[in-house]
Amino acid sequence: MNVRMTVATGVRVLTQLRHDLRTVGLLVLVPVLLEALVKWVYSDQDRVFQRVGVPLLGIFPLTSMFLVTSITMLRERTSGTLERLLTTPIAKFDLLAGYGLAFGTVAILQGIVVSIVSFGFLGLEVEGPIAGVVALAVLNAILGTALGLLVSAFARSEFQAVQFMPAFLLPQFLLSGLLAPREQMAGALEALSNVLPMTYAYDALTRVAAGDGFGGRLALDTAVLAGTTVLSLALGAATLRRRTP
Repeated sequence: MNVRMTVATGVRVLTQLRHDLRTVGLLVLVPVLLEALVKWVYSDQDRVFQRVGVPLLGIFPLTSMFLVTSITMLRERTSGTLERLLTTPIAKFDLLAGYGLAFGTVAILQGIVVSIVSFGFLGLEVEGPIAGVVALAVLNAILGTALGLLVSAFARSEFQAVQFMPAFLLPQFLLSGLLAPREQMAGALEALSNVLPMTYAYDALTRVAAGDGFGGRLALDTAVLAGTTVLSLALGAATLRRRTP
């Protein structure tokens, strides 16, 4: 990995984002507005909001970063920008790591803002450390970035990139355990949920909210999320094409 080229790519993408304040605003504000909407929906059922609010702090940023990153990377291919970059000495992994660095920076801002609003203004409460929840929200947003970079290699148009969200993320949401306990699902569905990243995102945030110490299953959940992020970047580099045919 060439750190200099990775950082240079990240700076270039951040510079582009700086001139697209509408996208940055949407990335930061949409998870906040969705969390506020959940609070409003369960305004008379505070116990329900306390149960689902913390996991959604990670799931909303993961979803938004997945969508924006996959579309952005697709535009880089279709516009020919990626083809020009790959004629330089930069390696594919360095290139994707640079995109991950740039969008990861936005993900950090996104996770911090949505956490501040949720705990400071929406009345969300946890028994564990708030800092742990914020860290996991950021990690999930970065995971969404890595997954978006990976699946963008399989899309040929922005419409297809958008369709990957319900096809790739919605089943994970349904099987994560948020809507129904996984142990009550059919055996095949529970087995499938065991290999889906969002399951570990939900489980980690739930355990932090309950005050579980960082060890045992929580450490495993965090390791799976971090490992999936790195693996997604590596697979994205392996499947990266110069441009969409």
